[in-house]
Amino acid sequence: MTTLTSGTLTRTALTAFAPAVWGTTYVVTTELLPAGHPLFAGLMRALPAGLIALAVTRVLPRGVWWWRAAVLGVLNIGLFFPLLFTAAERLPGGVAATLGAGQPLVVAVLAVGVLHERPSVARFAWGLAGVAGVGLVVLGPAAGFDTAGVLAGLGGALAMALGVTLTKRWGRPAGAGPTAFAGWQLTAGGVFLVPVTFLAEGAPPSIDLPAVAGYLWLGLAGGLLAYVLWFRGIGLLPVTSVAVLGLLSPMVAALLGALVLGQELGPVQLAGFALALTAMVAGQLPHER
Repeated sequence: MTTLTSGTLTRTALTAFAPAVWGTTYVVTTELLPAGHPLFAGLMRALPAGLIALAVTRVLPRGVWWWRAAVLGVLNIGLFFPLLFTAAERLPGGVAATLGAGQPLVVAVLAVGVLHERPSVARFAWGLAGVAGVGLVVLGPAAGFDTAGVLAGLGGALAMALGVTLTKRWGRPAGAGPTAFAGWQLTAGGVFLVPVTFLAEGAPPSIDLPAVAGYLWLGLAGGLLAYVLWFRGIGLLPVTSVAVLGLLSPMVAALLGALVLGQELGPVQLAGFALALTAMVAGQLPHER
């Protein structure tokens, strides 16, 4: 019987903090942030947090890690953030979350092609079960399918999946801890977003006190702390196990929808929660082909 050690459980729990916090993005975006500025929201989430990490660690990339950090920063941050916020603004949270839940399936495919892992039927099966569970939780008869929003949601899942897989393939250089590693990527992604944001959206929006609170939460908890734990987890755990933890994000989003926005969770949604949780737990266990 396959079991998880206490050390693995601790590492998994710490890594799971990241997608759990990311699940707050939907309610923070819709309730606190100024509408119509997804790129600016991504910029505010990435660049300040990255600069704080660099100031604290004082460790810069060396050699090939300049371009590797840039590539990872664009995939994990620079592309993923604006696509995430665009999907969150243009789609009901449930639709956006279900599209994002397909990330473990993409990672399972990339693990075969990029990491040369053996294909696993169990990984694909549990990945599909996770998407189905999330769909039951968050999709309803009134779900809308704005084309641009759907493309943004799919693009975000693909960018993040490739970024996670390359992060696992390249590892982390000696002398760079998780905070420095996260800082490189957050800064690279933020720098990428600066010209894109101002070309696409123009001047920054007016920011009131609730928006300040929202940006601080997304930047410090959802950016700096979450990505330090996320990249640490990618280095210590199997990449497919880390990816399936992403199912926590839409589940937390649905719970917050019920608690904060008064959205109902009926028997179908509860069954979806059970299915998604089962898929997430099963995804932490080693699988044979």
